[in-house]
Amino acid sequence: MEAIMEPGEQENIRPINRQTFSQRLKSYKRSPLSFFLLILVSLSSLITVLALLFLIAYILVKGVPCLTPELFAWEYNSENVSLMPALINTIIMTALSLLIAGPLGIFSAIYLVEYARRGNKLVAVIRVTAETLSGIPSIVYGLFGFLFFAVTLEWSYTILGGAMTLAIMILPLIMRTTEEALKSVPDSYREGSFGLGAGRLRTVFRIVLPSAVPGILAGVILAVGRIVGETAALMYTAGTVAGIPENLMGSGRTLAVHMYVLTNEGLYINQSYATAVVLLAMVICINAVSGAIAKKAASKNK
Repeated sequence: MEAIMEPGEQENIRPINRQTFSQRLKSYKRSPLSFFLLILVSLSSLITVLALLFLIAYILVKGVPCLTPELFAWEYNSENVSLMPALINTIIMTALSLLIAGPLGIFSAIYLVEYARRGNKLVAVIRVTAETLSGIPSIVYGLFGFLFFAVTLEWSYTILGGAMTLAIMILPLIMRTTEEALKSVPDSYREGSFGLGAGRLRTVFRIVLPSAVPGILAGVILAVGRIVGETAALMYTAGTVAGIPENLMGSGRTLAVHMYVLTNEGLYINQSYATAVVLLAMVICINAVSGAIAKKAASKNK
């Protein structure tokens, strides 16, 4: 619905929208602090964009010439140093981690926002715990996964153990972003649904969640980025075997671990740059698909 404004309000808005450059310059001269803040914000934005462009350009310049058909061979050996097994393992690891952490994080956020009473001590404990887990270094998660999944449960180095460790690591991120997305949905949506006779469960899944999809997908995108770029936690849990495991109880390396191992050996630096290009392209594709889904969901919700 379009907002309805009084004539007086429209008159107050028009001069602001029609300000010329000279008028803005005069206003900045009257307020030097505003001009200083404008310069500071503009420089910060410019530095951020330039840093991103430099990073992408550096990876492309170093890695694109090193992309060869041998890198995409189905099996890895010391001659082709194929990244295809690592690419498949990355997709499996990402899907499995999101399959475990996604529902848990979203349902936890639904409970905190929609069902828990305000001022509940349990809610405060959960939020503090989630924030604490978000700040733990990934190497600690890897050590925990190794001691619990590999040693205590005797799984050794497995894809499942790595996915479980990553799921624990990204669970607070998904939960907190989903919680903020649910909070951003206006209460009028809920009140309108309740007024029409819908129950709380129907309101949550038919009204609130569709409106919060863009925010939820933003959290999922961040989680995917953390999964794809993780090395320390996976080296302790999933291992570094350069092959596609027969099942989830087998060991395998992801693209990030593959790139780390190649660089650490010092014999395949060019191939590690090529792996970085593939990893970058994979992340960009995932972000583009997620953004398109979020945009489509937002337009459908409108």
